[in-house]
Amino acid sequence: MSVTAQQRVQGRGLAPAFAAARTQFWLVALLFAVAALAWWWTIDRMQGMDDGPWSALGTFGWFIGVWVVMMAAMMFPSVAPTVALYARMIRQQAPLAPLGFAAGYLLTWAAVGVVAFALAYLGGRVGVHALAWDSAGRWIAGGTLIVAAVYELTPLKDVCLGKCRSPVGFLLGSWREGWSGALRMGMKNGAWCVGCCWALMASLFALGIMSVAWAAFVAALIAAEKLLPWGRVATYGTAAILFALGVLLLAAPDVIPGLTIPEHGGMPHMPQMGHMGM
Repeated sequence: MSVTAQQRVQGRGLAPAFAAARTQFWLVALLFAVAALAWWWTIDRMQGMDDGPWSALGTFGWFIGVWVVMMAAMMFPSVAPTVALYARMIRQQAPLAPLGFAAGYLLTWAAVGVVAFALAYLGGRVGVHALAWDSAGRWIAGGTLIVAAVYELTPLKDVCLGKCRSPVGFLLGSWREGWSGALRMGMKNGAWCVGCCWALMASLFALGIMSVAWAAFVAALIAAEKLLPWGRVATYGTAAILFALGVLLLAAPDVIPGLTIPEHGGMPHMPQMGHMGM
């Protein structure tokens, strides 16, 4: 394909991915079914665990298991058109490669969960009292949301979101053959997604990582940014929502619907490296 032809295809944005989603209906249905099961499992596991901002993460094994399932629930619906487009491009050459692509995407987000747990663990070792609600926890949470709002308007956010909203360009520029290539492409796509969504995920920690309601809310913002035709409007809207939540968290947290205010000073429990059964 010539450079000019590639530029024309890339300029079509999400249209090729949506067209592929219609022709790859069963693959998209499978990803949505996995997401639905993941939501069901997440709701079951996280019931009654929401302690508000900076909720305890539990042990490493338990948290990573919940995190991976949660990422499948939150991210698979918005990445499904890209996976469908990849499946259409390879046609029947490697029937299982699209699942390898999705697995690679999820693997990248699993690595993010490991990093998040490590930061929480080290932070707990250095200054566990800092995240207490009656100490600096409330201010750090509000500041996190405001920083996330600002990031929504940065050039880096725009570049990363552009990769997610132009899947043809990403696939053409990252193409690798075979199942291992699919895994690598999925991981790379996940990395661009992390660049796009890390601030939103940080906001989830600030609002309550164990809250199913806030997880669904953040997932809806991610899907809106990636899939709605007016991408910049969705990005600016997300920035406004995050900024408003940050200000309210600092000034009047009681008026935020669905926010759990930590009790007894909100002292977070330090994450443990031991294993807990799933």
